[in-house]
Amino acid sequence: MSTSGREAALKRLRIVGYIEGISFLVLLLIAMPLKYFANQPDAVRHVGSAHGALWIIYLVVLVLAWQATKWPFKTAFLGGLASVLPLGPWWFESYLKRTGQG
Repeated sequence: MSTSGREAALKRLRIVGYIEGISFLVLLLIAMPLKYFANQPDAVRHVGSAHGALWIIYLVVLVLAWQATKWPFKTAFLGGLASVLPLGPWWFESYLKRTGQG
């Protein structure tokens, strides 16, 4: 793939990663406390559904970026692992920059 295609794939991954990461933080820091401390379970239902959809989109974009960049499996695996950790997408972006892969 061309350099511009690689850069576009990385840009998409960065944008989707930020959005997915924010949705995870909103779920953990706002929706879950509302459910358990304010008796509002709908917060988790709605935010959780949105976050789940964004997580799937992130994984699809990660696979596309993996194909476009020709990363080793370890890098793609770390990107997937980062998706289930709070602040994971930001850590993964930092990892890519530190290792010269992003």
